[in-house]
Amino acid sequence: MKRRAEPEFNSNQKQKKRAEDLGLNLSSTSDDEPPCSNHATQESSSSGSGSDSESDERRPVFGSGSNEFKADSLVEGTSSRYSMYNSVSQKLMAKMGFREGEGLGKYNQGRKDIVEASNQKGRRGLGLTLKGFDGDLNVDWRDEPEPSAYEQVDWFPECTTEIPDAQEMKEWMTVGKRKLVIEDETEFCREEFLHSVLQCKSVFDELDGEEMRRARTRSNPYEMIRGVFFLNRAAMKMANIDYVFDHMFTNPKDSHGKPLIKERDAELLYFADVCAGPGGFSEYVLWRKKWHAKGFGMTLKGPNDFKLEDFYSASSELFEPYYGEGGIDGDGDITRPENITAFRNFVLDNTDRKGVHFLMADGGFSVEGQENLQEILSKQLTLCQFLTGLSIIRTGGHFVCKTFDLFTPFSVGLIYLLYCCFERVSLFKPVTSRPANSERYVVCRGLKSGIDDVREYLFMVNIKLNQLRNSDLDVNLVVPVEVIKGDHEFYDYMVRSNESQCKVQIKALAKIHAFVQDTTLSEPRQADIRKECLRLWGIPDQARVAPSSSDPRSKFFELIQGTDIDIFSFKPTPLNSKTLEKIRHVLDYRCMVSGSEQKFLLGLGKSQIYTWDGRQSDRWMKLDLKTELPRATLLSVEIVHELKGEGKAQRKIKAIHILDVLVLNGNDVREQHFNQRIQLAEKFVKAVSKPSRPDMNPIRVKEVYRLEEMEKIFVRLEMKIIKSSGGIPRLSYTGRDDRHFVPTGLYIVRTVNDPWTMAFSKNSKRKFFYNKTTQESTYDLPHESIAPFHICYFSRLFWEWGEGVKVHDSQKRQDAEKLSKEEVLSFIQAHYP
Repeated sequence: MKRRAEPEFNSNQKQKKRAEDLGLNLSSTSDDEPPCSNHATQESSSSGSGSDSESDERRPVFGSGSNEFKADSLVEGTSSRYSMYNSVSQKLMAKMGFREGEGLGKYNQGRKDIVEASNQKGRRGLGLTLKGFDGDLNVDWRDEPEPSAYEQVDWFPECTTEIPDAQEMKEWMTVGKRKLVIEDETEFCREEFLHSVLQCKSVFDELDGEEMRRARTRSNPYEMIRGVFFLNRAAMKMANIDYVFDHMFTNPKDSHGKPLIKERDAELLYFADVCAGPGGFSEYVLWRKKWHAKGFGMTLKGPNDFKLEDFYSASSELFEPYYGEGGIDGDGDITRPENITAFRNFVLDNTDRKGVHFLMADGGFSVEGQENLQEILSKQLTLCQFLTGLSIIRTGGHFVCKTFDLFTPFSVGLIYLLYCCFERVSLFKPVTSRPANSERYVVCRGLKSGIDDVREYLFMVNIKLNQLRNSDLDVNLVVPVEVIKGDHEFYDYMVRSNESQCKVQIKALAKIHAFVQDTTLSEPRQADIRKECLRLWGIPDQARVAPSSSDPRSKFFELIQGTDIDIFSFKPTPLNSKTLEKIRHVLDYRCMVSGSEQKFLLGLGKSQIYTWDGRQSDRWMKLDLKTELPRATLLSVEIVHELKGEGKAQRKIKAIHILDVLVLNGNDVREQHFNQRIQLAEKFVKAVSKPSRPDMNPIRVKEVYRLEEMEKIFVRLEMKIIKSSGGIPRLSYTGRDDRHFVPTGLYIVRTVNDPWTMAFSKNSKRKFFYNKTTQESTYDLPHESIAPFHICYFSRLFWEWGEGVKVHDSQKRQDAEKLSKEEVLSFIQAHYP
């Protein structure tokens, strides 16, 4: 969220002036050189931006000797060292005849002070000396643990307290004078640690930013991981977190270890990504899950918006941005209550009212010059991210959200509410988060049921924060301190986590300090650690390369992999009195209502979609519709004119109706059973559909009927007035979505491969498979009985509903040479076992 906070500081805050190029700039800049505060990288993002920048790495003055960091280890004054002459200067001056107290020159007429050797670093200007930067180290950064790709999760103890109800929380919210100091927040961190880390953040103000970045890059053993082939480093953070937490996001499980996604039901993984532009988190998830996931995103509109065009490794067509009130025309400001409500309704409407399996949040905003106050200034953003999670995560779902310092009772109270609402909670700093910043992630597993009161309470707190925004008052507590401290296990974990974070941050800053002073220092294992992490997390070590464009014909041949192209030119066998006998094995067939000519559709990403009618002599043609498909997608479809309403008010729209699927986003499904292919098509359409984009042409899957249930089709037929048809009623078929179209006939598809057929056992009242050659029978589906795409396509029949074919009672004319509804239904009934 790019909202600029402009607090007034009281006299207790003596923060040093920042250099002009310092601060938390949260627009998403270079993947490898993110914006920085006081020249140390900051990882923070706006509520519209999940930037790669890392927060508040500010540098300490250290003395030597101590392995254990203590508050009094900071050098209080450093000017004395600049009154001392170094040995190099003394030797040079001695050679020039200098004697203490006497001036240089033949008659002692020159200067009496030694010309000190330059302490210049970088390009700061000749002779500039940085006060407080050349002191001895008090922190031995060299005793840090050996860098490793292996990390352990430290969970809060399991919460045994009941979820607070509305009555209990009614008196919890405390409004008081706006507080803009952090130095006295010692309830959840000992004073020496708090003061030390705050002082450590104020030393490097005058250091050149490029010099600091170089030192930071050399000192961090994990620095070379970067973004690999993703659009930024945030994607690798999510890969890191996902692995360490046993892939609880890309392969979510319940508390008993059972998958939350039912693969048999072709269920999608639903996720949300808020305050997360340009979208690195989502790119990772979609890369891992391909088209088996559907993402919803809300972030601040503007320069920090999602950059879906930069998703090189994943298909952004599976991700749908939504900006709250106003939908795609909204502003994406997560602090506005109406945006949270609109986003919640949108997500629930498109997940069968269940919500997402997990939500990721990566928000932050610029706190330039006020880095020590980042926690206080970000309090509303943190609350709103937590609130959105509780609003749209389904029961049993998971949550991950970036946090910064967690010293204030307000922040800790928010963590406590998550602790009550989820089965397990952890505060975790991944190795992909630079060690010298205060960034941590709160990771929550298994949302409990019955959390509505907490959600409504936080919603009310957010409203109050908005009301007090421009006043001297603020919400200082959401949970009383005595309640938090009363849960001793929670309190002990919180203090331990804060103090551990301080120690890590200070040592990392000491290391950067040393690397600035000595440019020969380096981390020798950076390359090895990178390889080890990528291998462990299952990330290929590949460069980021934009997808290459290809012509549709070449891509088609690549996808069908040597299949006989003549198959695609086959026309269906007409269903008539002579060919009716082909469908005598009724249980082997499925049928679908046709509304146009069959075509093949090839998706090359975004709106690069081409059609082909199957004849070798014809070319692939650009589809003249507004829709999007992921790369490497091959479908059998119809382009159908769908109608809504009747008469002059009738509206017409072109829609893509899927008859069958061959390749879905590079996944070849041709060998699967027809029923499974249709099920996958339904899943695929849910993933690529854009309910927020009524301007786009819809994609639907044909309704498939068993042949023995054909009568259900005729119930859906009726005579309707079609616009521009001269007022003459025409036969119309109404689909599941309440839109109708003029049907042209019925496709009948054989789903069982010869010599197998399906039969029905009257004794067991069950269907079974029978091999006509070997006379083998089985209740289980034999793999060789599955008719792959090319068999289904080659053996299909088409019952044309042209002039003289009576399929509706109001139709008068019947051609005796053509099959009627009654004849076909009678044949099916006669051969139904």
